[in-house]
This record gives sequence, C-alpha cells and structure tokens, in this order.
Amino acid sequence: MNCLVVLSHPLPESLNRHFADTAIAELSRAGHKVELLDLYRIDFDPRLTPAERGSYYGERFDAAALEAHAQALREAEVLVLVFPTWWFGLPAMLKGWVDRVFAPGIAFDHANDFGPITPLLGKLRHVVAITTLGSPWWIDRLIMHRPVRRILKWGVFKACAPKARFAMLSFYAAEKPQPKRVMRFADEIRRRLRDIG
Repeated sequence: MNCLVVLSHPLPESLNRHFADTAIAELSRAGHKVELLDLYRIDFDPRLTPAERGSYYGERFDAAALEAHAQALREAEVLVLVFPTWWFGLPAMLKGWVDRVFAPGIAFDHANDFGPITPLLGKLRHVVAITTLGSPWWIDRLIMHRPVRRILKWGVFKACAPKARFAMLSFYAAEKPQPKRVMRFADEIRRRLRDIG
C-alpha cells in the first residue's frame, strides 16, 4: 500500500522522530511503499495564504503551492501522523498542514448549498496518529476527554475519509521517557501497523 508518514517536530533527535522511524521501518519491512514528509525539515509554511483562502469557495481552490502535498495525500492508503500534543492541541506546523492541504478539491468538496461536504479521500484506508504528551494519561483521558483524538477522528477524517479506520497511540509523561517505556510503545506502534495488513 501507499503509506504517507507525516512528522511534525522541530528537533531531529526527538522521541517523535524515533517513533516515526519505527513506523517507517515496520511499514517498509511489510513491503509497503513509504514516503516521509518531515514538515520541519522541508520548512513547510503552515500559513494559509490569501490566494488559498480567497479561492476556498471559488470555482477551484488555489493549490499551486501544494501540489506535491495534495498528490501525496490523494494517493495515500495509509496515513501516519507523528507529532507532539502541545497544550492539548495539534502543533502549529501540523495544524497548518491540515488547514492548507485538507482543502476543497483535495480532501473534500463543498456542497452547493453549504450543506454537508463530500469526502474525496476514498483511497485512504487507515489513519494512525502517534503522539507524545507531557501530561499523564488521566488528564488527557479523564479531564480533557482526548481533544486531539476527537478533532482528528471526527472533525477531519470522518468528514474527508469516512471509510478509513482510525487509531491513536499516545505516549504520556513524555518528559520522563524511560527506555523500557519507549521500547514498549515502539512495540505497540509495530503491532498496530502490522494489523493494517
């Protein structure tokens, strides 16, 4: 399958990079075609441009600066997002990638009457979000009710790729990453990616 791994972390030696490498190795080992999109390494501009926003409801969205990203997303059968959760939200770089690339004519089409959108990511079969959080599990789950998971699953992928299976793997208390915990989490990534077939 065509697999797109999107990494969003500014530090090249981060846990996020380690987990992205784990995912890439497992997908490659299984014989899948894997493309890495490291948003910081390519210096992706997360800002929606005036031309893009101005064309959002026009005849055609201005994706001139996004063609490679749009094509990679359209062709992806597996999408793996690897990122830190900061302030219980997506980091700005990844949020900007979603804002710019999950656009009309790429991820969805508008309804003529501004009713429900039409999803366009029909090839996408699996989405795996891998994130690190500084907080303990109980704050994310019991107090905040997993806001990043809800936004990605229900706000983005159910709208643009409703048939895709969604999974979220969260590494909590990431400021204290004992080696055994990191290894167990990497094993969980491998198991989850093996399950996609």
